[in-house]
Amino acid sequence: MLKTTRRNAIGLSAATLAACAAAERAQAQAQTITAADATAPRLPLESGATLRMLRPVRFVQPDEDVFRANCARFTQATGVQVRVDFVGWEDITQQTAVTANTGAGPDLIIGFNESPHVYADKLVELSDVAEYLGKRYGGWLALAQRYGKRHGTNNWIGLPFGSTGGPLVYRKSAVNAAGYERPPEDLPNFLDLCRKLKQAGKPSGFALGNAVGDGNGFANWVVWSHNGFLVNEDGTVGINSRETVAALHYLKELYATFIPGTLSWGDVSNNRAYASNECWLTANGVSLYFALKNDPATRAIAEDTEHMLLPKGLASASPMAGLTLNAMVFKHSRYPNASKALLQFLLEREQMDPWLNANLGYWAHPLANYDASAVWTSDPKVTLFRDTMRSPFWIGYKGPISEASAAANAEYVMVQMCASVASGQATPEAAAREAERRAQRFFRRR
Repeated sequence: MLKTTRRNAIGLSAATLAACAAAERAQAQAQTITAADATAPRLPLESGATLRMLRPVRFVQPDEDVFRANCARFTQATGVQVRVDFVGWEDITQQTAVTANTGAGPDLIIGFNESPHVYADKLVELSDVAEYLGKRYGGWLALAQRYGKRHGTNNWIGLPFGSTGGPLVYRKSAVNAAGYERPPEDLPNFLDLCRKLKQAGKPSGFALGNAVGDGNGFANWVVWSHNGFLVNEDGTVGINSRETVAALHYLKELYATFIPGTLSWGDVSNNRAYASNECWLTANGVSLYFALKNDPATRAIAEDTEHMLLPKGLASASPMAGLTLNAMVFKHSRYPNASKALLQFLLEREQMDPWLNANLGYWAHPLANYDASAVWTSDPKVTLFRDTMRSPFWIGYKGPISEASAAANAEYVMVQMCASVASGQATPEAAAREAERRAQRFFRRR
């Protein structure tokens, strides 16, 4: 049974109908996506091939509906049966580990972020498919290349499908009443805005609990916006720095402006608080906006809602690393060619563009030519999400993506460092030292 999360709980009927209609239109419009002539890799399908895939649960029902329909089209075209199991976000990492360590189970898994880098030696290389798709659709975007290629090589071990960003989501009326046209990019004025929102009884709030998307996203922003980072470029631990300590001092002041309870917030918590007029500024994917827009009880909140990239602070660009779907094929599969052919098929415009539209902009594309997808002009409040995979930040920034950086992220090293300071359990200096100690346990294994 699937766990109930934000992503599968908001499959509202109106949103489903709207997304299905968008996907149907996109099927007809897919040819507007430019596709260059490119020679597809030769992938003779294995006799009797059948495939099983795991991927994270949908955020709206049409995600699953269109994805299954695309797999059915592959079956119709090739005769290869495809079974897709959708599992909870909290479970996909664990099930990937079991599959990799036992050498049995699904042929393919669409996991998150660094997953292929954790199990690189157990995966089928995907360079032939990746290079073909890159030539055909204008090239892979920066974050896709970062997560797709094995560090220091041009060898693709993952095929990124899309990424969801978590920018600021805010009530324009409240921000304007506080004296700002929009949330400021610099840290002192952003803190000033949050203080004024609290004074007005319309506070901000960001997740400081162990939340896969929101918790990690906020903790990374706090540190990256002060030019701190978990990992140095050479792969050593770099979290215990003056930049990190400065970030944690800032967080202590910022946390004082938050709605109560954020220390225990999971991925669904800020959705509920924002929809109930308890929180007026947070960070979230486009799912929150569409849930509000398609519920008559909250439509007025949606009309007052705007999005903005997270404030740059001291960074040169908004410090956001999109949560990325990353597909991998396991060596234990008896049908590696069929597995690769399926991934290639799903990323072709006839399948990919309807899927992007079905997701209403929640998953941003990994290939440049999908900038032209109709989803990005379907609602001006969605356009900002189009460039999610152009981000220069990634999980484990600034170091190489590795099993160690994945483990540190999975163990919420950054989140728990921030939470310990916000709760008053540790000073910024002590929290940075503890984060360094915890992270080094993983990086010594390299």
